[in-house]
This record gives sequence, C-alpha cells and structure tokens, in this order.
Amino acid sequence: MPNEPKLFDDTPQWVCLECGYNMIGEMPEVCPFCGARHDRFLSWVEAEKTYRVTARPVNEYVGQLLSVPKLGLEHAAYRIETDQGAVWIDAPSAFNRDLSPVRAILFTHHHFMGASNQYRKLWNAEVRMHDLDARHPLAASFDVDLRFTGDSIAYGIEAFHTGGHTPGFTFYIYRDVLFICDYVFLTDAGMRFNPFGPEQETLKRARRIFEVVETRKLETVCSYDSVMKFAEWLPRFEKLANSS
Repeated sequence: MPNEPKLFDDTPQWVCLECGYNMIGEMPEVCPFCGARHDRFLSWVEAEKTYRVTARPVNEYVGQLLSVPKLGLEHAAYRIETDQGAVWIDAPSAFNRDLSPVRAILFTHHHFMGASNQYRKLWNAEVRMHDLDARHPLAASFDVDLRFTGDSIAYGIEAFHTGGHTPGFTFYIYRDVLFICDYVFLTDAGMRFNPFGPEQETLKRARRIFEVVETRKLETVCSYDSVMKFAEWLPRFEKLANSS
C-alpha cells in the first residue's frame, strides 16, 4: 500500500503463541492473559509472515475469520457486510495488512481484542466495547473509541449487554445471525458455560440472553470456534440456562 501510514515500526508488539493475546510495548516476562513465558512470543512482524487471516462464508453477508495455521487457542472473528459498510465482531489475533478494511470493530468482550489496535490505525476504524470491559487491565493498552454502557444499535447491528462471562460481555444480532462468542462451549454431551468467569453470574445472565433470543427469527449462531443452526443451538442453550 503506497500510502500506508508508518505506524507499525515505532511500538513493539508481541503475540503469544499459546493464547493469541497481543502485548503492546516492551516484552513482558510472561503473557498477562495465559501466563506463557516470553520464549513463546513472536513479534507481530514475524507473526504476520507466518499466519494468514482466512475468511470462509457463513452466508451472503457474514464471513468467519480464522488464522491459518491456527494461532494459539485461536478464536474466530466475523466480518459483516452491512448497508453502512463492513464491520467486524471481535478481531483476529494476527495482523495482515492486506485484508479488506472495515469501518468498525465491535467487541463482545476484552478477551478477543487481537491485533485490533493495528487494524484501527491502518483503516481508521472505530472500536466499540462496553465500558466495564474497556476498563480491564488486559484492555488498557488498546484504544477504544466508544465505550457504551447499555444496549444499542450501530451499523444496523443490535448490541445486548448482559455481563456474566465478563462484566461487559455483549452479544450481537444482525438480521438472522446471533454472535455469541465464547459464552458457552459445545461438548459431546451438549453445551456448557465458559468456566473462565463467575459461575452464578454467568448462569444468571444466560437467562437474559435466552429471553432476548427465544422469540427472534434467527437462522445461524456464530461462536468463537464454530457456526451452527440456531434451531439446533437454542434447545441446548435453553436447557443450560434453566439449570440450577
């Protein structure tokens, strides 16, 4: 890109190969997210050479983004083609400067900020996250342009703040697609809550999620690692949300 801003050589940035967390600034001894030692870090420059953010279609207006090869624990981000321009839900851990730009990056929570700081600089993209998660130390080095505090609609995408897994956890709905990130994990036995959060609060807030989605005409559920039909997902989630 001939007019690409020279914004990526002045500040060191490291990617943890165990979890994918991006660390901005001086290299720490251990990853603040997963605790991996610094010998498991790559500079963002080396990571860009190694990992390619690859898209696969979910439907005609949503695509799933994953790193190839898999980068650490790996999480999916999603690109939505809205009437107001392209938007991401969460951000890939790897930075690839040749990806198609987006107008905004909307976060479910602070765990999946990825390389959003670099994409924000490259594209002048707006970053949105709930205020309660934007305050977290893991998010402190990342720029958040709009810290929302409740439910909202932006770019035609509905945002529902529930808390639970994290204080600021937010799920999104666009047309007939639900973006639930890692609030729940699929298992051979059905479904379980993400264990990395307050157990009772996660259960309590799941009931609010169910109240919102149960009457919606949804077709697809996009999570941190998979895509499935809403008709298959909802009964599992209902059973889990009603557990004690």
